Amino acid sequence: MQLGIIGMPMVGKTTIFELLTEGASKAHAGGGKANTAMARIPDERIDYLSKMYKPKKTTYAQMEVVDIPGLSPGAERSSSVFLDNVRRADALLMVIRVFDNPSVPIFGDSINPIKSIETINYELLLSDLDLIERRIERINGNKKKNQMQEELEVLERLQAALEDEKPLSSVELNDKQKELLLSYQFLTIKPVLVCLNMSEEHMHSHDFPQRDEVLSYCKQRNLPVIEMSAAIEREIAELDEEEKQLFLEDMNIDEAGIIKISRSMYERLGLISFFTVGEDEVKAWTVEKGAIARRAAGKIHSDIERGFIRAEVVEYKDLKELGSMTAVKEKGLFRLEGKEYTVKDGDIVHFRFNV
Repeated sequence: MQLGIIGMPMVGKTTIFELLTEGASKAHAGGGKANTAMARIPDERIDYLSKMYKPKKTTYAQMEVVDIPGLSPGAERSSSVFLDNVRRADALLMVIRVFDNPSVPIFGDSINPIKSIETINYELLLSDLDLIERRIERINGNKKKNQMQEELEVLERLQAALEDEKPLSSVELNDKQKELLLSYQFLTIKPVLVCLNMSEEHMHSHDFPQRDEVLSYCKQRNLPVIEMSAAIEREIAELDEEEKQLFLEDMNIDEAGIIKISRSMYERLGLISFFTVGEDEVKAWTVEKGAIARRAAGKIHSDIERGFIRAEVVEYKDLKELGSMTAVKEKGLFRLEGKEYTVKDGDIVHFRFNV
């Protein structure tokens, strides 16, 4: 699963990318090309399990993150590169500039969050509309048009929504209609999270110009929002754990924004984590929500999936509450599940298999 970070130039997009990926790709930044790296998903459950088992290795869940070159409206090459990269992403983090810093040039006439959101969404909307119009034209010119009537009807519904400046994510479709559109790479159907990049002063006051209007605009369009300051997050990243906590308390921030983004986008991508534990390694494994046990076993190794016998399952909350695996078993909270069991977020699993 891939998260694409999008926005206009000079909004702090690359800073957020480097924070998410812990600086993994600083050496490759620039050049007007998309940068890709893996981002660790912070998880206090992994922290707890690692302290309990003291393993040789601790592995967090990860997701692929792409820093997509900034969109410069009116520049054809910029739009083309932007759209090509957005098309490959599974979800989008839209970074919007709210901060005012004289040393960072403003792209456009002024700082206008709503206009920035509208500009980006309009670019995505036009791309989808162009794709649909070309497909409708091909269907209408096809001799076998009657066999494509259902697809045509769905496309015309989508076209009407886009012409009304509504994203395709706002159109309700049944399973059969969704299946008809599987081959399309629509952009306005992707999950989006808006990140308002604020200044340090804004974070202290928990306010910025037009804040109420911006939040209302996003709420009306079902766009979830995270408010953060990339500048502050960069400072936080350089502190040790104890200093981080003191800094957050001093700023009256309950949690680092970069952690909120990681967790929110993981959820927006429809992903969950299950854990394997032991003295060698405590590890978070990523699966799509609703995955069955046998498929989850395949994430570890294809042999485990093929020779699946059963899954030994303990819920994380039970282990944390009782303090040991022995206590969990004594309480009867240790379960044996079959291959069709739906894995839950936070399950601690040991797979039995034979090949």
